[in-house]
Amino acid sequence: MKKYVVGIAGILVILVALTSISWKSAGKITTIEKISATATADSEYNIYLRDIYDSAALGQNGLSMEVFEKAVTGFYNLKISGKVAEDKSILSIADFDQNSTKKRLWIIDLNQKRLILNTWVAHGQHSGADKATHFSNVNNSFQSSIGFYVTGEIYNGQHGRSLRLDGMDEGFNSNARKRSIVVHGASYVSQGTINALGRLGRSQGCPAVAPELANTVIDAIGGKTVLFINVSDESYSSKYLNQGLAAQLASNSLGQQKTLDTVSSI
Repeated sequence: MKKYVVGIAGILVILVALTSISWKSAGKITTIEKISATATADSEYNIYLRDIYDSAALGQNGLSMEVFEKAVTGFYNLKISGKVAEDKSILSIADFDQNSTKKRLWIIDLNQKRLILNTWVAHGQHSGADKATHFSNVNNSFQSSIGFYVTGEIYNGQHGRSLRLDGMDEGFNSNARKRSIVVHGASYVSQGTINALGRLGRSQGCPAVAPELANTVIDAIGGKTVLFINVSDESYSSKYLNQGLAAQLASNSLGQQKTLDTVSSI
């Protein structure tokens, strides 16, 4: 009888052990599957970015892949947060790491994988001469503010037809509307000014463009699209630079596009 009880106990111990091993294995598989899914999303995201970057010839037009990736990541995070128009895929990038003599503003249609415009854009008077090196979120600083913006309403002001901007990054550009930081045309944004001064003229903090292109720029980016003003600054941080969320939304969009392409080809 003793042996019988011991035998049953032994079997129970083995069953419990096997169940434990089975549960742990299943847990490991789930973790691996999650890692694999994340890696796949990231991989698809990188392919997606490279496809747009190459198709729109952004490299040939002076925009670095690193800055483009940051801007698109912010674009998708802002989409997720509901701050950007659902029916628009326009992304504008001003790279203030570059000198003002460079055409450092790009307007891109992400869905169409097309560069709409590449042109000059001015920085603030107190941000620097040819290159912007100082930035502020303070009123009357006459400095540019870096980070992500969402475009607001169009109005007619002292610079003519202009476009309001709302800064999305607290502490970096969140006072943009109070400071009247807007997109507008300015005569000092021209080749003539570059020839005369060796740089563009400067604004009071606004991302000003050439007057003959002001309407084109405003019409292209107005109505809750994203503008990203880039600077390589270690102090800059943004909650909209979550690449995991961006990759997920981009992957979903890519999947929907593939489905549409498949249906249209049937």
